Amino acid sequence: MRSDTIKKGLQRAPHRSLLRACGVTDDDMDKPFIGVANSFTDIVPGHIHLNQVAEAVKMGISQEGGIPFEFSTMAICDGIAMNHEGMRYSLGSRELVADTVESMAQAHQFDALVLIPTCDKIVPGMLMAAARLDIPAITVTGGPMLPGEYKDKSVDLIDVYEAVGAVKSGKMTEQELGELERCACPGAGSCAGLFTANTMACLTETMGMSLPYCATSHAVSGRKIQIARSTGRKIIELLKKNITPSQIMTQEAFENAVIVDLALGGSTNSTLHLPAIAHELEDKGVKVNLDLFEKFSKEIPHIAAISPSGEHTMYDLDRAGGIPAVLKTLQDRIHDEVITCTGVSLKQNIQNSQIRDRTVIRTLDNPVHQEGGLAVLKGNLAPDGSVIKQGAVEPDMMVHEGPARVFDSEEECVNAINQGVIQEGDVIVIRYEGPQGGPGMREMLNPTSAISGMGIKVVLITDGRFSGGTRGPCVGHVSPEAAAKGPIAAVVNGDIIKIDIPNRKLEFEVSQLEINERIKKAVIPERNIKGYLARYRKMASSADKGAILK
Repeated sequence: MRSDTIKKGLQRAPHRSLLRACGVTDDDMDKPFIGVANSFTDIVPGHIHLNQVAEAVKMGISQEGGIPFEFSTMAICDGIAMNHEGMRYSLGSRELVADTVESMAQAHQFDALVLIPTCDKIVPGMLMAAARLDIPAITVTGGPMLPGEYKDKSVDLIDVYEAVGAVKSGKMTEQELGELERCACPGAGSCAGLFTANTMACLTETMGMSLPYCATSHAVSGRKIQIARSTGRKIIELLKKNITPSQIMTQEAFENAVIVDLALGGSTNSTLHLPAIAHELEDKGVKVNLDLFEKFSKEIPHIAAISPSGEHTMYDLDRAGGIPAVLKTLQDRIHDEVITCTGVSLKQNIQNSQIRDRTVIRTLDNPVHQEGGLAVLKGNLAPDGSVIKQGAVEPDMMVHEGPARVFDSEEECVNAINQGVIQEGDVIVIRYEGPQGGPGMREMLNPTSAISGMGIKVVLITDGRFSGGTRGPCVGHVSPEAAAKGPIAAVVNGDIIKIDIPNRKLEFEVSQLEINERIKKAVIPERNIKGYLARYRKMASSADKGAILK
């Protein structure tokens, strides 16, 4: 066992002495040491219940003869960090989470890991560490929040964001907003729609890195605790069989994840996180990029209209059969022979699953849309690619052209929206918000939800990114970014920009010669950046590469 490095032999007497201080007994020294990475925190709704999950995991480990050692990682709530300087730290925290798990596992020579994340960057961060370490590992995602209820309708956090715009445009009163605010987020769990946290949980289960039904089992359910306890037992089995993440997260498993992502219409942030996780397995022949998303986007239909793409919530998806039911529907399109953390194949995992509601999980011949929920656009504005959640775009905005309204920060754009200077048909461009330019590639939920709440039809394009809750014609991840002298740095007010989603085009009517001349004159905005952000800015790669650190 790896842990023998810290507990066996004459030279390890000092190490054993320290372990005894932690309560480890003589009998325990012969048992496997299992690290339990818990991202509990009091300020993130998706994580406030994770101590209960961790206790169930540790109980399962102990039942099977392992010794659990719990440690913590950080967790940022994107909703609370939104629309201020705090959002610059969100994406970069993914790497900090990965580094923390790696450091703890290596320093203490754990034999295996159970990972307990819930929200946006913590899930991929922990999976990156699992891939990097390649010791037996299983994930227990913390589960979705139950939807709120307002005027007999299911609501979630995005409804609150959009309601702010509705108040400003006179479509809602402040009193109504207050009522909505108080009921939209009823308790523990990741926000109730198919936003980034729940998208990544679904993809984690799809790849075989969490037990069946884990992704959609809600945070407050008894089933979540049962799954956590079963996970604790299962990690000992994986250790005995020496089944490691590189055997589970294969190229085929990642392709399954991309297929399910497109079928569900998941968050555009998956196009950052799946490549980043895959990057840790490059030496195993794994490669995930925007071209892979685009390949399957044309082939895989969008079969579930979950918020923000429709009226259903994660509760509805769970009730309809969860991810096993989705995989059963897609069985002819996926690689079902891949091994999973259950120790058996995906095919065996889903053989007895049932699709309980075809209004939630539709058949392949009766989809919500004929193509996948995400699309990759390229052109002279985004030579290396950009991403849009096409499953959440109205049909009349699938093709649009209009004059550019250019802003060099999110704040400038929000001020313009609030002042009412944005006109119907405009193409808003927010730049210098990419991984390097932001730095940190902030989410643009505030401007997108303000626009949605006001009900005006515009396109928004950015080298930043969007919340998984964003809907409408919003194109993000434009690469190369403005700070890297990408063409988006050359756009000026009034340039005609055309978005053509069916033909995957994002272009502006400016010659290449003129683009080159404008880029030479472009001035990167000064930002007072220090500490971790300064280091991140120097090391961050472009969005089309997953914004990994070089």
